[in-house]
Parts: sequence; C-alpha cells; structure tokens
Amino acid sequence: MRANLTRRALLETAAQLFDERGYAGTSISDISALSGRTSGAIYFHYASKEKLALAVVEEHFASWPRMIERHRSTGRPALEKLVALSFTVARAFRDDVVVRAGSRLWMERKAIAAPLPTPFVDWIEVVTELLAEARANGELAAGVDPVPAAHSVVCAFFGLHTVSDALDGREHIEQHLHNLWRLLLTALQVHPDPAALLDRVHAARTSPSTTERPSADQAVLTRAEA
Repeated sequence: MRANLTRRALLETAAQLFDERGYAGTSISDISALSGRTSGAIYFHYASKEKLALAVVEEHFASWPRMIERHRSTGRPALEKLVALSFTVARAFRDDVVVRAGSRLWMERKAIAAPLPTPFVDWIEVVTELLAEARANGELAAGVDPVPAAHSVVCAFFGLHTVSDALDGREHIEQHLHNLWRLLLTALQVHPDPAALLDRVHAARTSPSTTERPSADQAVLTRAEA
C-alpha cells in the first residue's frame, strides 16, 4: 500500500512538471526536489524518465474508459450522452494535471524513447457508436453518416482544446464547448434544438443528485439560459 502511494505521488509530481515544462525541460532531479524524495527512490519505482513519462501517458489513457462507461450506462438519449461526455472530458483536460501532462507528453512523443499509445482512435470509435445509436433511435438527421461525422466531431473537439489551451489555458473551455455544440447539433439533430439539449445536459450536472460541482463557466451558462 505504501509503495503504491509513493508511486502515485511521484507520478503526480512528474505530471505537474511535465505539464508545466514539457518532457525535455523536466529532469529526475526536478522531480526529486518537488516531491521531496531522492533520485534513488524515483529510480526504484520508475527505472527512467522515459518510464515515468510512459506511466503518465498510460494513466491519461486509463482515465477515459471510466468516464465513458459512466455516461453510456445512463438512460439518456444518445446525443445527450455524447454532449455530456464531452463536457466531462473537457473538465478533465482543464482540471486534471495527469490528463494535461499525458496530452502534452504525447505531443512531444518524438523526444521520448518509449512507445506511447495512439490517441484519438478510441474516441472516434466511441463517438461513432453513440452517433449510430442516435441514428437507430431517430435522433440523427437524415444523411448524417456516423463514421465520417464522428471523425469530424473528434477533430473539432480536440482542435477546440488546442486553441483554448493556447489562448486562455482552457479557463473558458466549457463556454467554448457550449458554443461548438450549438453549431454541431444544428447539423446532427433530426429536429435541431441545440439550446434545449444543452439545457438538459447542464441541468443534469447541476441537479442535487450529481457529484460534480459546477465551474464558473457552467454557472454563467446556467444563468444565461435561465
């Protein structure tokens, strides 16, 4: 148990530095200084900086199945599941240092002497399945093919993150995502009403039964739509 706690503490410390400085700008000595543990202790748990970076990226990828299952197991319409999931993922990129670090490390993968998991493929598959479910349930507009549409949605979503990260450190990612869905849902819904669907997604999150706390952006959206 103690060893697991130490490994987790080292992973989170490394993630913080990788997120702030990047892979090349972070050394084992830096991780040692910030964590308060010796370099020897770090090497005991992670044989190299490459192994530590790989562990951060793997933890980044491991967080998604739990989020996906939580949303897919609800009885909500498929498009609502997709939109709600996207906001959960957006908050993870904004608030979870391991998720942010994993994303940055993958972007810097050429500098890391370790094979990293391939991103986006699983997301395209999940979005394709949700859009196919939406089509089967009569939610999807005629002429929308789930396969190319899923690819476009994933490109738009992660492109939004790149721009938001560059311009405001993802501080307003929920507002940006809200605006993106207002555009996308107009094309995806069989009877376009993006505002109503987004209202339902936001209301479900802020209901007393939810365990997530609304962000400042979410509070703004809720007030604006009241």
